[in-house]
Amino acid sequence: MQKYFLFDYPYGVFKIFSTSHFMGLLVIALINVVLIYWLKNHKDEHRDKIIRYTLAVMLILQELSLNLWRFSCGQWRMGTSLPLHLCGAAIVLGAVMLINKNYRLYELVYFWGLGGAIQALLQPDIFYPFPHYRFLQFFVSHGLIVTSSLYSTFSFNYRPQFKSIFRVFLITNIYMVFIAGFNYLFDGNYLFICHKPETASLIDFFGPWPWYVLVLEVVGLVSFIIYYSPFAVKDGVVRIRRHRK
Repeated sequence: MQKYFLFDYPYGVFKIFSTSHFMGLLVIALINVVLIYWLKNHKDEHRDKIIRYTLAVMLILQELSLNLWRFSCGQWRMGTSLPLHLCGAAIVLGAVMLINKNYRLYELVYFWGLGGAIQALLQPDIFYPFPHYRFLQFFVSHGLIVTSSLYSTFSFNYRPQFKSIFRVFLITNIYMVFIAGFNYLFDGNYLFICHKPETASLIDFFGPWPWYVLVLEVVGLVSFIIYYSPFAVKDGVVRIRRHRK
């Protein structure tokens, strides 16, 4: 069992779109389908509260476990280990949002969480294969981000508004300025604004630094629009039905 927690793991590397990758995606998808089905057909306030608090606790515990693992391996440092990437921020904000139901936090978790976590799940930034701890932690953490975003949408009856896109985009850019300063002070690369990730990703197609950062801005805004689009379509259908009446 101890070997699955090794930092220098000699038993293979993670392969994108491998069987274990697809199985991780399938498990996350099934969990979310089951939860959404339950919300639509069997939701009650007591169980809803239990699920929300359980998700919040799981978000925090898995983040703590990751930091403990890095400490035990001698790999923890300010420039790489804090939850300051968008997915990491979504973990912390998502835990708070699930408890207090704050709508402004929901907006951030929805766009940062879905946009960042789904991309990360499709192109994981990890080296460790199944069943290494880091593989399991990665899929649990990003799966929880997706679940928190979707569960709060269906449980709280929240939804992003069109203006939410630009509000979150503005906050993201302000956050990026703060992170740029933090990266400079602690030799970090949070948000990948100093250099590209070490593993292959879509960013490899976005040109050299600093131009790929500008492309990321555009891609981020487009992804916000895409994740808002189901609600825009729903609004359009409602308007059409009203006009017909």
